[in-house]
Amino acid sequence: MKEEKAEYQAKPEGQDQLMDLVQDYLTQKQNVLMQVRRGSMSRQDFLGEVRGHVAHYYPMSSKQQERLLQSFEQYVFGYSILSPLIDDADVSDIRVVAYDNVRIKRLGRRMDAGVSFASEKEYRQFVDYVATKNQVNVSNVNAIQRFTDNDSHPDFILRFTVSMPLVNTYDQPYLCIRKVPKDFPMLKKLMEREMLSRETAELLALRFRSGSTLICGGNSSGKTTLLNALKETLPDNMAVLVTQQADELTTMYHPDMMFLHSLPGAGESQVNYDLKDISIAGLTMDVDFFIIGEVKGEEALYLLNAAYTGQLCAATIHAPSAEKALEKLVDYCLYESKYNRDELMKMMDCFQTVVFMEHYKVKEIFACTGWNRETRDLKYERLL
Repeated sequence: MKEEKAEYQAKPEGQDQLMDLVQDYLTQKQNVLMQVRRGSMSRQDFLGEVRGHVAHYYPMSSKQQERLLQSFEQYVFGYSILSPLIDDADVSDIRVVAYDNVRIKRLGRRMDAGVSFASEKEYRQFVDYVATKNQVNVSNVNAIQRFTDNDSHPDFILRFTVSMPLVNTYDQPYLCIRKVPKDFPMLKKLMEREMLSRETAELLALRFRSGSTLICGGNSSGKTTLLNALKETLPDNMAVLVTQQADELTTMYHPDMMFLHSLPGAGESQVNYDLKDISIAGLTMDVDFFIIGEVKGEEALYLLNAAYTGQLCAATIHAPSAEKALEKLVDYCLYESKYNRDELMKMMDCFQTVVFMEHYKVKEIFACTGWNRETRDLKYERLL
């Protein structure tokens, strides 16, 4: 205790006291913050510890101490000025471009968030806090980090991407947050939100359980939301395996659904499991339905191999149209495959349903009807 006391100076009263207190727990008392994150210290015990720290090092009235403690509690167990945006169910994405430039996507539209940090120093301190809270190192060795917070919010899984000034053109960090609802909408709710009609929902649910499905579109177009809802329509007697980069796909009802996520190596760590690794492992399991949350690379070949041998599969992929989706999947397969493009395209007829999403709506549905030998291309029937 003597060494700890010697490291601190009495804090002057002023508007920077909250940031001073946060800095205390990011540096000298980081181990206490980590105990809370790991669950080895309760919230009540942690706040009691903070109360004693404030009483010793922050000379102020009892009312001022209480206000400081309340602000600190909100900061530590939430995300500071971003907390109201995280609470807002209409906000799907938060992008901090600079300390005074916070952008959001609300109901599919990008706009200014109406909040900002007080200074570059405060913003950088917040980024350091976010990393520490999630047990992530954002040093120069780890200048780009992706991580997920499953615990802080009762309604959302928070997927973070942080890039530090070492790799940025400008000298401030970039912080992006994707909010994934824990209580994700089922097909009935998506119909109410006019993502799709009842007839379309019934068609997709029927085709989903009878043949492999590829869902495509741009960023935040609703691909994962639709896939999450469709997989819940699978019968209980189907064993389902989901592989994904981040924990965006979850289940609320299905009794036989397993989930694996990738684990990127960080810094000097040699532990690394990418989507290819976990997809290969997944295909050795006894499953009836195989799902890849989002295809981004070599795992595409193992998805195709599974679907081509009759395994029911589903995945999402970034593509500007339904026709381009299978071409994009072929591009990814070529990273790993010894097949040529035509051979891979011919195999793609195993994906019997291709769905194109745009602005959170089902825009197109195609049924793949086979390979055209003359044109050396796939044949489609448009269903929507």
